[in-house]
Amino acid sequence: MATRLPGRATAEGTRRYAARLGARTAPGHFRELAGGLALSSIGLGTYLGPEDGATDVLYQDAVTRALELGLNVVDTAVNYRHQRSERAIRTALAGAAARGLVARDEVVVATKGGFIPFDGAVPRDARGWFTATYLEPGIVAPGDVAAGIHCMAPRYLADQIERSRANLGLETLDVYYVHNPETQLGEVARPEFLARIRAAFEALEQAAGDGRIGVYGAATWNGCRQDASAPEHLSLAELVAVAREVAGAEHHFRVIQLPYNLAMPEAFTRATQRVGDEVVSTLEAARRLGVYVMASASVYQGQLSRGLPPLVGEVLPGLATDAQRALQFVRSTPGVGTALVGMKAVAHVEENAAVAARPPVAWSEFQRFFSAADA
Repeated sequence: MATRLPGRATAEGTRRYAARLGARTAPGHFRELAGGLALSSIGLGTYLGPEDGATDVLYQDAVTRALELGLNVVDTAVNYRHQRSERAIRTALAGAAARGLVARDEVVVATKGGFIPFDGAVPRDARGWFTATYLEPGIVAPGDVAAGIHCMAPRYLADQIERSRANLGLETLDVYYVHNPETQLGEVARPEFLARIRAAFEALEQAAGDGRIGVYGAATWNGCRQDASAPEHLSLAELVAVAREVAGAEHHFRVIQLPYNLAMPEAFTRATQRVGDEVVSTLEAARRLGVYVMASASVYQGQLSRGLPPLVGEVLPGLATDAQRALQFVRSTPGVGTALVGMKAVAHVEENAAVAARPPVAWSEFQRFFSAADA
C-alpha cells in the first residue's frame, strides 16, 4: 500500500499557511471552520474531465499551483472520474509535501461517499463487478442501494472512507460528505431516510473518533434549495439535530456543500429552511446552526465565465474577466465560506486565484444585485 501522509489539517497549520500567503491575498480571503481551521475563500474542485492520464496530470499541476497561490481547499469525491481525481490529488499532495511547498497540516482536503464508484474505468460487466466488489463481500446488501447508484449504509461508508484514504494517500480526510443524500428520498419514505441518516452519522462519528476523518457533512444538489414540500427537501436543522442526538453538542457535522452562483442564488435568496419558528435561507440556517458552507458550481461549469450583464462589473469592480466576477459574487455573499471552482488548467487556477487579491465586496454594494432584481 502506498505511504499515507500522516496528520490532518489543523488550526495551527492552516493559520501558518494563511500568514505565509498573506502577501498574495487580501483581508477576508481566509475563513474559519469548526476547530479554528483557516480555509481559503476559493477552493479547487476536481469533478470534470475524462478518465485518462492526461487529465490526471492536468489536475496534479492545478492542485500544485493552487497551493502556491493561496488556495488551501481541495474538493473531490471517490466517484469523480472513477476514483482518478482522488489519485491525482494524492500525487500532487505527496509532491508538494516532498518539495516543502506545504505541510500536511496546512491543507484541507474534502471528499465524498455515497455514489457507487467504478475503479479507474467502466468495467465491461458492471453488474458482475458490483456483485464481486460490494455484494459478495457483504459491504452492500441489496436493499441498501437507492436508484441503482447510491448507498449510505454504515459498512459501505466505512469501505468508501478507506478507499478514499488510500486513493488520496492521507491518514485523515479533513472533510467527509455524504454525497447527495437526497437521492435516497426518491425511493424510501422520510422516516426510513432519517433512520438511514442516523446510522450514517453514527458511522461517521466513529470515523471521526478514530481519526479517519476530521469533520463531516452533506454535499447536496437539490436538497437544501427546495421548499419543504419538495420530495427531495433536506432540513438542515433536522440533520444537525440527528448529529446532536448521536454525539451531543460536540458532534462533527460541521459542513454542507450546495450549488450557489449568479444563476442559482436560491441558497441566499429563497427561504427553504425552518430553524425554530422561522423559515430562512439555507445560508442563514447554516449560520444559526454553526455549519460552514462550501458553494459548488461557483461559475456554473463555465457558463458564467462570459456574457455577464454590465451591473455585475459595476458592483464587482477591479476584476479582468467574467469568471473572476462570478467567483467574487459567490465569495462575497454573506454566509458563504468557500467558493469551489473546477480547475484543471494552470491558467484557470491563476485567473481564479487572482480574485483572492481583492477583498470581498462590502454588503452596501453587494445588495445592489438584489435591489436591482426587485426593481
